[in-house]
Amino acid sequence: MSSTTSVDLLIIGGGMVGASLACALKDKPLTIAIVEAVPLHSAEQPSYDDRAIALAYGSQRIFQGVGLWPQMKPHATAIKKIHISDRGHFGITRLDHQREGVEALGQVMAGRDIGNVLAEQLANQANVELLTPATLSQIRYIDNGIQAQVMQNKQVLTINAKLMVAADGGHSSVRQLLGIDSDSKSYQQSAIIANITPSRPHNHVAYERFTDSGPLALLPMSDNRCSLVWTQWQQDVEEVMSLNNQAFLERLQSRFGYRLGRLKQVGKRTAYPLRLMQAKEQIRPRLAVIGNAAHAIHPIAGQGFNLGIRDVSALAECVSDALANEQDIGSLSTLQCYAEWRHQDHSEVIRLTDGLVRLFSHSDKLLTLGRNIGLTAVEKLPPLKHLLSRQAMGLRGRQPRLNRGLPL
Repeated sequence: MSSTTSVDLLIIGGGMVGASLACALKDKPLTIAIVEAVPLHSAEQPSYDDRAIALAYGSQRIFQGVGLWPQMKPHATAIKKIHISDRGHFGITRLDHQREGVEALGQVMAGRDIGNVLAEQLANQANVELLTPATLSQIRYIDNGIQAQVMQNKQVLTINAKLMVAADGGHSSVRQLLGIDSDSKSYQQSAIIANITPSRPHNHVAYERFTDSGPLALLPMSDNRCSLVWTQWQQDVEEVMSLNNQAFLERLQSRFGYRLGRLKQVGKRTAYPLRLMQAKEQIRPRLAVIGNAAHAIHPIAGQGFNLGIRDVSALAECVSDALANEQDIGSLSTLQCYAEWRHQDHSEVIRLTDGLVRLFSHSDKLLTLGRNIGLTAVEKLPPLKHLLSRQAMGLRGRQPRLNRGLPL
């Protein structure tokens, strides 16, 4: 049994990036379908788990422009300062929200809380149909459109669309079905994620500390918890994960130090392998590839999700402008507008994160001296500090309307 339907926009992947795109276009004269393999409120939904997400100030403004920040704010913990240091060396840099004239440099939220707000919006959004659990099985081009075959409840659904957006993560089925290659390399590292409770108040400070076993970040959360992202070399991950809680905290304490006092408690630990990936094609006629389907980066500067949300804001504006000008939302000219807009941001963030990983992975004395001189220079020179703060807040380059907190 099969059925055929037509929509304007077909989003493959209903995680945070795909759902945010649909929400951003809620007031537009578009019919939207979202195909998602795992129901949004399921405990197995990978995009909406308990991992903490660091939202840059620019991402907060995007959700403000979409109209969802009031629902998110009660679940968010502000980052008012960022403390960057190199363990065992003199380099240190401090970023402060007051110096930048903003309420906070960013916010920390559980992915599950972001997901719940997005899911509630989608459930009440008249122009969206959510197909879940459903999986993509085939893609082909048709006259003036693109066609997807989707399996749902043992039925084959045929969906015709003017524009398909691949927001289905690093192992994108859209990329696989269309033969879109990617440049990829493993960092031979994993990120260990857990919640930590320190003995001292975090005072809304986020810590990024570079150590001999990899960078570690502690981000402020509610109830004086901190979200830990601790990079480990692949050969050490199993041993660190196997430590009992007390031994794990002692190892972490020796790497982080005592700026938060004694680390008292650790929650569930999870390890994720790290790689750099960039799709070789991020647009084709009728197709845009966004979020983790387009790029996966090292978490060293907390930029991954923010990069994907900036994809959403730019694509939403290009689609909105095409509608306003009575142009085809899936045409190559509409999508080239998006690709050209995003190219510089993608390139800069990938260079920044990959360069930091390589710079702080070496124990060479000259490199160590150079990076600590660099950290000190940023601390002492206000223009450099302002530039770094703007990068951390996601405010570099030309800003779409949503990035400025304005509706489309």
